[in-house]
Amino acid sequence: MFFPYPEQYRLAMPPIITALMVCWSLLGHAIFGDTSQFALVILLLLFPLVLGLHLYLIWDAGGLKRLDQAFYAFVHGTLAFVVWTFCIMHLAGNSFA
Repeated sequence: MFFPYPEQYRLAMPPIITALMVCWSLLGHAIFGDTSQFALVILLLLFPLVLGLHLYLIWDAGGLKRLDQAFYAFVHGTLAFVVWTFCIMHLAGNSFA
């Protein structure tokens, strides 16, 4: 039995991907430098993945759990958007100036 608690892993995937966004922006800036298109494209794909996972969690839940999942998606989606924006700014470096 590899995953003893599959429900917890499903619920934890959006915050894990958000943490991966932060790690990717820090490593991508350190490795590739400013204005790396490769690192930026990967980062631009991660936020829609977070939103898609939240939509899947809302769709898969039943009854009142959908309201819980929708609230979880709203709170985490808003925070993930802020984190994603700062990750893009960090990864782009001086290219905005």
